[in-house]
Amino acid sequence: MHLPTSTLPNYSEMTGLDTNVLARYYINDITDAEAQRQRPLAQSLIDSGQTLAICKTVIIELEWLMRGKYNMKPPMIIGVYQHMLSMANFTIEDRPALIMALTSYQQGPSFTDALHHASYRTSGSMASFDDRKFARRVAALGLRPPVVVLL
Repeated sequence: MHLPTSTLPNYSEMTGLDTNVLARYYINDITDAEAQRQRPLAQSLIDSGQTLAICKTVIIELEWLMRGKYNMKPPMIIGVYQHMLSMANFTIEDRPALIMALTSYQQGPSFTDALHHASYRTSGSMASFDDRKFARRVAALGLRPPVVVLL
């Protein structure tokens, strides 16, 4: 599929953000001296208004970090992503998938499963071996596309 270049963002004029920059911006880790030193730098860059790009792999890694290292619960994680979506200077890769994933995540699937599923939103189905934790939740919630369990 070829898209006209006029519909694509000009990524050469953006700065892509790594997970650690977003983590320093959104998480105030007072127990880490390096984090305290880096946080103002992350805040300055993000609050500068400069156009910043965020890819889906960074979005996934940030959730893992917030949940795994900082023990943040889904409502706080969702709040971070809602703030990211509200930032006019953020260009988020596959923004519609993130929006759809947040809705699903609130209903029970893990964030990564929800984002994977949302990324296939234009497909007829999604194949998985995960019957219990993923496919059944998608079916129970009536989410599209359906997940087909390979047996």
